[in-house]
Amino acid sequence: MKFAIMGSGGVGGYFGARLAEAGENVTFIARGQHLEAMQRDGLQIRSIKGDVTINPVQATDDPATLGPMDCVIVAVKAWQVREAAEAIRPLIGPETTVLPLENGVEAADTLAEVLGDSPVLEGLCGILAWREAPGLIRHAGVDPFVRLGERDNQSSERTARLKAVFDKAHGISAEIPDDIRVAQWSKFLFICAMSGIGSLCRAPIGVTRQLPETRALIQAMLEEIDQVAKGHGVTFPADAVERAMQFIDAMPANSTSSMQRNIMAGEPSELESQNGAVVRLGQAVGVATPTHAAVYAALLPQELAARGEAPLLQ
Repeated sequence: MKFAIMGSGGVGGYFGARLAEAGENVTFIARGQHLEAMQRDGLQIRSIKGDVTINPVQATDDPATLGPMDCVIVAVKAWQVREAAEAIRPLIGPETTVLPLENGVEAADTLAEVLGDSPVLEGLCGILAWREAPGLIRHAGVDPFVRLGERDNQSSERTARLKAVFDKAHGISAEIPDDIRVAQWSKFLFICAMSGIGSLCRAPIGVTRQLPETRALIQAMLEEIDQVAKGHGVTFPADAVERAMQFIDAMPANSTSSMQRNIMAGEPSELESQNGAVVRLGQAVGVATPTHAAVYAALLPQELAARGEAPLLQ
């Protein structure tokens, strides 16, 4: 299959490299020093599932030069999804599928607003990975998985075909869940709690899950998201919160979320699409989210400063 990877950082770089390793036709869309390093030296993956270097690598900063793709994987930061959707218009043909691998629960809606409903699937992934240097992706934790499905949960030939391609790749497990929304919100459940507590405390999950005070905050955030999900008609299992805490407890002690790493570096983050989204989505269905509201408010000044939008001092 012909793949374009829109966003070639920890997520897009890893999954795109594994697909290329398996013999798929993969083009990475990147920019700046990362693109230059890939074009010069290839794309290197340093992974707990085994290292791989893709060299030579197909990479560009101009999607318009590529023509229609079989599948476009969108793996940019959440606030870049709308811009990415506009940029990938030239890649969309009659048979193209668009697979978002984002942390939030709103990416497919945004992609569909720009590209129409037809090409867009729902998707999510699990991996602890980041761009360590230009041309180098570090995968340090979590057995990488991709979950995908039609937005109406109907079975389809294109999702089955896409799963089969992922199944051939090393270091990836792929699944078509019975209910893709439940799968998506299940990830949203734990990633928002992990991102919120890590960004607030500037500490890895091994610290915050152990201290009774911060563990109580994690628990409160999980319970609030559980209620928001149910308010939006997501049929969570009764033990969803317990499962999320078990997942958090099983993560490597030094784990941090991408949102936390961005915030600690003074960079724009996914605050709006994670803890901010919990607050917004809760308000939409009349569910109070005081813990997420407090986390969002505490992190908002730095987020605005990172975006150059901080209010002027009087």
